[in-house]
Amino acid sequence: MGVALREVLRDYKEPVGWDSLSGTAAIDGNNALYQFLTIIRQQDGTPLMNSEGKVTSHLSGLFFRTARFLEYGIQPVYVFDGKPPDLKSSTIEKRREIRDRAGEALKVAQKEGDAAESYKQARAATRVDEWVIESSKELLRAMGIPFVDAPSEGEAQAAYMVQRGDLDFSVSQDYDSLLFGVPVLVRNLAVSGKRRVRGRTITVVPEKLYLAKVLEGLEISRENLIEMSILIGTDFNDGIRGIGPKTALKIVRNDAFCETLAERAPDFDPEPVLEFFRSPPVTDAYDIAWKTPDEGALRALLCDRYEFTPERVDAVLTKMRTTAGQKTLDQWF
Repeated sequence: MGVALREVLRDYKEPVGWDSLSGTAAIDGNNALYQFLTIIRQQDGTPLMNSEGKVTSHLSGLFFRTARFLEYGIQPVYVFDGKPPDLKSSTIEKRREIRDRAGEALKVAQKEGDAAESYKQARAATRVDEWVIESSKELLRAMGIPFVDAPSEGEAQAAYMVQRGDLDFSVSQDYDSLLFGVPVLVRNLAVSGKRRVRGRTITVVPEKLYLAKVLEGLEISRENLIEMSILIGTDFNDGIRGIGPKTALKIVRNDAFCETLAERAPDFDPEPVLEFFRSPPVTDAYDIAWKTPDEGALRALLCDRYEFTPERVDAVLTKMRTTAGQKTLDQWF
């Protein structure tokens, strides 16, 4: 998912503490839900479910993590993807094939009783479908948290809202946000804490990137950053075999983007991809208003329908009501 820029962005990631992140934030909703569904699972890869077999991993992640946002003074606005552009059709099909293969491998692993392989394949088979989105929106309404339906890519809409000054920063795991021009990107908010990666436990902390510092440090423009990404490969094009982030950086610094494409990919027209990153479909039709949580609706939704433990839900509601960065709900909303 996203574009593989990590290698050249390493020096521009600023580790930050939760207590320094207060402000308004556009949250990449699809990205966050995917992270919750991927991570919140049993040891054998089985997601959290109620007695009717409805998956609740995403709701658990969304409820408890959003409560943590509020606790630290972060006022979130979740932004959900709209219709994907035609440019993305190939990527979507490839991802579907990967999930389908993982789903078949999961059945085999479960039949053989291989818990480790089941966990691996279950994560690879994760998908954010329409029900996941709609059930998440229902929870957000009950929590009083605003959300926006983007006309196309959620990251583009989030970047636009931050660019306009309506929100302070955008939260996503993907670096595509920088290509869309987001001034401030925060990563790891949905996945921070202790995590098991390749058999070992690591600590994941939030990190912040400033687009202006990235461009200044790399000595390139945002247009160059987009060109780099096209050479590497994005959700909208395959990239050129053998060109990684460092090589792509050298190419754009030498103003050899067009020349490289002419030599290595003469049949590829980069202009539609460039234009999509420059001017993606966005909307001004959004209402950002945080409301007091409907505690009755939350208990009915989480405890009665999805069988969350009432004590855990009530503990979070009490904390939301009285703490949240030393502020009361009246001060928040």
